[in-house]
Amino acid sequence: MLHPSGFRPETHSRPEEETYISLGSALPRHWAEPTQRGLERIGALLLLVVSAPIIFVAGLLVKLTSRGPVFYAQIRLGRRGQPYRMYKIRSMTHDCERLSGARWATQGDPRVTTVGRFLRRSKIDELPQLWNVVRGEMSLVGPRPERPEFVPQLERAIPHYRDRLLVCPGLTGLAQIQLPADTDLASVRRKLAYDLYYVRHKSLLLDVQILLATALYVLGIPFAVSRTLFRVPSARQVERANPVPVVRRPKLVAV
Repeated sequence: MLHPSGFRPETHSRPEEETYISLGSALPRHWAEPTQRGLERIGALLLLVVSAPIIFVAGLLVKLTSRGPVFYAQIRLGRRGQPYRMYKIRSMTHDCERLSGARWATQGDPRVTTVGRFLRRSKIDELPQLWNVVRGEMSLVGPRPERPEFVPQLERAIPHYRDRLLVCPGLTGLAQIQLPADTDLASVRRKLAYDLYYVRHKSLLLDVQILLATALYVLGIPFAVSRTLFRVPSARQVERANPVPVVRRPKLVAV
């Protein structure tokens, strides 16, 4: 049965159980994962309470400067390809995909509002996703969730793309603190190397390192400082450990 988004969760480029077993030894042990997820949900709830005034002020600015709702929900793919609704503060003009259909954001995207540029640069627009973490649909750290409209094309173009769905998507990740936003197939391929590195080396220590590096990233401090202070895996380590060749270059709607 098709999900309303049109994505069929049970359809894979290869059997998920086979993929899961091949990387299973690198995932958290069964006794540790529920504990970590519980702590994450408590932490996310506390962060949501603390950030509530920031969300309120940002929402007020959005409402005063552009037509449309303050928040919007978008279907994304979670762990094992399960669709869920991800929440954000709106940073683009209302209903901007009505004529164009699903598209990735681009550098200098005209759909982004003036307030939205600030919200995106500061990552404030992502704060409502703390609620997704509380609900258990996301983690604080993990690969960024993708839209179901793009996944079938990316799976055909990039080997092992679906392996990033073996863990919950995250608010931040190893790729997000080192690389710019996706703009084309090459940028997605490069980020996949970071996502697969995270999947294969996932641990509480790595999550803490990434969260600390994210805090510095939001403050505008270069990643080189985080790499030195917190020993976060560098681009050279990640990309040498996880080369991901692109075997085909189909025409992507999002590019």
